[in-house]
Amino acid sequence: MASFADAARFLLLTAVGIAGNPSTADAASASPVSGWRSDLDWAALTSKLSSSASLIDTSLDDYTDECMPEFSEPSPTTHALIDQPSGMCLPHLLLGWEMSWPRPSENHHMDQPYVQAYFDLFGLDPTADFESWMSDPTNPSLNLPSKVLFPTVASDVVAAVNFAKDNGLEISVKNSGHSYQGASSKKNTLLLNMNRYTHYAPTGITDCDASILGSTVTEDLSNQPCLLSLAKNKSSLIRVGGGENFDKVYRAVIAANEEEGYKYHLVGGYAGTVSPMGWSWQGGLGGSTGGRLYGFGVDQVVQLEMVLPNGVHVKFGPTDWEDASAEGFTVPRTKVVSGVCRSNPDEHDEENWVWQSCPEDFDIDFNDMWFAVRGGGGGTWGVVTSVYLQLHDYLPFKSYLFNNPPFRTEKCTAIFPQFAEFVAHYMSAPSLLNVTKERSHACGSPDPRAGIYCHGEEDVMQAWTRFLDLNNSTDPANVACLFSSDKLASHYNLPAPPGYAEFMISFAKNLRADRFPGKVPDDPPGKIGADLAGVLVPQSWLDEGEENRKTLQENGTPYYYAFGGAAASGSDQANSLSQAHRNAAFMVAFYNLDVLDDFWGNLFPQMFDISDKTKFPPVFGSNHAGYLTAGPLKEDWTKPCPREWTFEERREKCISFQEAIYGTERLARLEAIKKAVDPQFIFNCVNCVGNNLPEASKSEDDEPSPAEAEPLLGNSSDETSGASFVSSFVAAISATAVYLLIHII
Repeated sequence: MASFADAARFLLLTAVGIAGNPSTADAASASPVSGWRSDLDWAALTSKLSSSASLIDTSLDDYTDECMPEFSEPSPTTHALIDQPSGMCLPHLLLGWEMSWPRPSENHHMDQPYVQAYFDLFGLDPTADFESWMSDPTNPSLNLPSKVLFPTVASDVVAAVNFAKDNGLEISVKNSGHSYQGASSKKNTLLLNMNRYTHYAPTGITDCDASILGSTVTEDLSNQPCLLSLAKNKSSLIRVGGGENFDKVYRAVIAANEEEGYKYHLVGGYAGTVSPMGWSWQGGLGGSTGGRLYGFGVDQVVQLEMVLPNGVHVKFGPTDWEDASAEGFTVPRTKVVSGVCRSNPDEHDEENWVWQSCPEDFDIDFNDMWFAVRGGGGGTWGVVTSVYLQLHDYLPFKSYLFNNPPFRTEKCTAIFPQFAEFVAHYMSAPSLLNVTKERSHACGSPDPRAGIYCHGEEDVMQAWTRFLDLNNSTDPANVACLFSSDKLASHYNLPAPPGYAEFMISFAKNLRADRFPGKVPDDPPGKIGADLAGVLVPQSWLDEGEENRKTLQENGTPYYYAFGGAAASGSDQANSLSQAHRNAAFMVAFYNLDVLDDFWGNLFPQMFDISDKTKFPPVFGSNHAGYLTAGPLKEDWTKPCPREWTFEERREKCISFQEAIYGTERLARLEAIKKAVDPQFIFNCVNCVGNNLPEASKSEDDEPSPAEAEPLLGNSSDETSGASFVSSFVAAISATAVYLLIHII
């Protein structure tokens, strides 16, 4: 099979060839049709919305005109896409089609082989006609919604969910769309774009005062977040709205710190355009923000507010807990989760909301919801309208960069493999460098190429010097390959950044193109990472011998260091994040397909207990699992899922995407909760928990869904611009090739 380098170069040459052929710029304009599901009384929904909410019809033209030009930019950013009027833009161009694969298919690509997707997406099939596929509004693989609602208050969400429930519609939910699986876009759904929803973070920080809280949780749960925080020996929280991403939340914390003298720390995502509403529910890897000190994203949640699939607006959180320190946990064990329902769901003004005990016929188990949402993925359990997140005490920040501008040298480039080995030791075997576990846990890294990020006391430079000494490589030029954010600040005559977000904002203009100054820059996932699997490498397996570590370094890259420390001990033992996350030393991605195939037969049986053939163990990290990822054969876990099979065969005969993330046992519990919470599968996002259940749940004589597939045609007043489309497409595919050449090869 061709290499990634060959694929990237082919894409680049193909892009040049397309650009030089003017005949490809002639695309037929779409015929106008009436809005999606015009048989429904949309006016009835509109009448219940707040004055600031909006419901609009959308089309492929919107995606082409608003979203596609961004991918011709040298450094495309989701910041430029989030506020586009249609609300349909996605961080990656191809996410607008099923499986991010525009080849037309009438049955979701189930009858097409995996290898064809690989050849198409990596530019290895010269007959692949991306231009016509992507400009065709009747392409059955198009996966964009035709109706978008921008809710601004919870009552808008309640109205939308009830409308969908009454009319047999599905709902998709999006903040920024930062999803490897493409879970935030789906055709024939009512998309709730939460970007204009109430922003709580700017005024959402609460300092908990034990003297006025009392010791008992109030009936309306108003003091529950603070009581739980105090039980964790924490004293501050921040409320985040369902449409706020980390850029907004980080900047809210920065503003509070600048006003009050740096007292708060937030565990969050690496990219500013990642949302707590997706990142947290997938697990939430805090490799740059102290996750090894304070736990995963799921561990930061102290109260949830949601609109459930039954249309009820609820809030819930732990109301009874017990100390678990004797068992090695740093936070209390959750014993009971309680919730309340809003008795006036049509009220738009939050000051007039009334929270009361849920009615007798309310049959949702809040213990199950607390378990499922925190780790079971976003978009499938309902709509999160706000969340209270834990804030921690501020610790001094310092980052370390290896061979980055403006201090890059060829000599440093040559010793990057040694630096990667050093990071592996510092993070998962610190004693080899005379570093304590505590100082190791102060640091993390989403990828050694992206830097090391530390909060509190650490020994990075001392350890780096010792590592070089042990390897007889103490040339001062080698030592200087690694430098701190303080040195970078001095070079640019800037103050040393006091925190991670400040570092990213301050140096964005010097380290990368800064088209949105003052915002935390984003770092979208790779444009082609469809089948990449982030394997959660057990710390216990690494501890068996240095040979195991060397084996990984030869075959997998990059590593994601957001594991160990509080990532293992910070669980309330009532979330659905897999135990593999808790036991991991780091997550490693296998870019080479042959190596990934070999993993199942060689490393997998060594790393994981597969003695019970009825329980497939969790193996993959959830946050970065590619949308074409699958486990091994069901009948033989040591053999990879054949790539020449169709997707239907792979679904039938291979361990599923969800099983490889959660394990069969945990997935079974999550699917049972899904059926109980959302029996109509109103929330049925791509590759989410329960996504494979609706068809299997139907009886043979069930009527077809009322939301049959309809072509996503253009608006009556618009015409598709073929030249514009092809130009954007060429730029996008060129960017894809460049990404591969730079980041993968």
